[in-house]
Amino acid sequence: MADDAIPETGADPTPQPETSSEELLEQIAGGDRTAFAQLYDRLSARVFGLVKRLLRDHSQSEEVTQEIFLEIWQGASNYDHTKGGAISWILTMTHRRAVDRIRASQASRDRDTRIGIRDWEPDVDVVSENVEVRVENERVKVALGRLTDLQRQAVVLAYYGGYSHREVSEMLHIPIGTVKTRLRDGMIRLRDEMGVTS
Repeated sequence: MADDAIPETGADPTPQPETSSEELLEQIAGGDRTAFAQLYDRLSARVFGLVKRLLRDHSQSEEVTQEIFLEIWQGASNYDHTKGGAISWILTMTHRRAVDRIRASQASRDRDTRIGIRDWEPDVDVVSENVEVRVENERVKVALGRLTDLQRQAVVLAYYGGYSHREVSEMLHIPIGTVKTRLRDGMIRLRDEMGVTS
């Protein structure tokens, strides 16, 4: 080999193997910012893509992605290579975070809906509505009185007591199939007594 073919000082003649994600996590656990930057460059698009597929909202997806990488920075020492690969650990964390955000958003929407419903004051004639409810209640009582005792017992426990078929079965000491039959027959008879058409 000629002297002029020797590489310049500082040039590395052999490419270095890429550091594995597991090794990067180990280095991050030791506070290595360069390793964190490498891991971020390697996985941020994949993490963001998974979050965005679940959340569908771009800005929320960016927030959750930042939270995940903050969690990786702070919790890299929690990674246990014996339980799986680093990428699996990160993507599992990503999925959980995204699902948590979805649940939190849904809970917030549900809370807002409940508050809106609670605070909504419809324009109704309360007196006539109360009269209609009383008349309807009387019709139901009369119709219930025309059921057999066994049907009435099952209907009252299930629909007024709020008990499940299994609970009614246990309370009355009868098979669940019998409960269902009594309820079905009782509801058909109630419908007929009240003149409800299906």
